[in-house]
Amino acid sequence: MKFTWRTEWPLWVLLAGMFLLAAITWSSAPERIPVHWGMNGEVNGYGGKFEGLLLVPLIALGIYLIFLVMPRFDPLRANYDHFAGVYALFRFGVLAFLALVYGAIHLWIRGHRFPMSGLVPILTGGLLILIGNVMGKIRPNWFIGIRTPWTLSSTRSWTKTHHVAGWVFTVEGAFLILAGLLHSGGALVASIAIGGAGIVGAIVYSYVVWRDDPDRVRPTGPLPPE
Repeated sequence: MKFTWRTEWPLWVLLAGMFLLAAITWSSAPERIPVHWGMNGEVNGYGGKFEGLLLVPLIALGIYLIFLVMPRFDPLRANYDHFAGVYALFRFGVLAFLALVYGAIHLWIRGHRFPMSGLVPILTGGLLILIGNVMGKIRPNWFIGIRTPWTLSSTRSWTKTHHVAGWVFTVEGAFLILAGLLHSGGALVASIAIGGAGIVGAIVYSYVVWRDDPDRVRPTGPLPPE
C-alpha cells in the first residue's frame, strides 16, 4: 500500500497543529494542568507541562506512525489497496478525536469550564459512528476490524460480520452521544454495556457464518511428530 501526500496532509495538519499549540501555550501554561475528569465532570487528575501539553500529541504521533507501517507487516497487506480510502478515513478519525480532546484541554487551561464528562462520550460516539459507517468496506487484514479465527479464515464470515459490526458501532455511538448530552453516568454505563454485548454478539455471529461456509479455510490438522 502506497501513501501519498493527498492521504497524509490532513493528518500532518492535525499533528502539526497539536505540537504548535503546545509550543504556543508552553510559557503561559500553569504548572498543574488537568488531564483527567471523573464521571461527575470534576477534575480528578493533574499533570505537569509535559504530561498536560505533550502527552496527547506524542500519543497521536505514535499512533500515526503505527498506522503508517502496520500494512507492511500484515500477511494480508495486498488487501489494503482495496480499502485505502477507508483506511485513510479511519486514521483521520482517530487523530481528529485526539486533536479535539487536546483542544478541550487547552480550553480548560484558558478558563473555559464545560462538562468534559459529556464531551468525551460525544466525541467517542462520533468516532464510533464514523467507524461503523465504513466497517463494511474493510477487507480482511490482521490489524483492524473484527479479527476472529473465523473471520480470518472465511471471506463470507468477514464480510457478513463486518456489516453487522457496522450497525453495532453506529448504534453504540448514538447511545454514547445521548449519554453525553444527558450528562448521565448511568446512561454512559448502560451504553457501554450495550456496546459490549453487541461486540460479543458479532463475534458469535462470525462463528455461525464460518461454520456454514463451505469455502472456509479448514484446519490442516496436528503438526507431524518430530
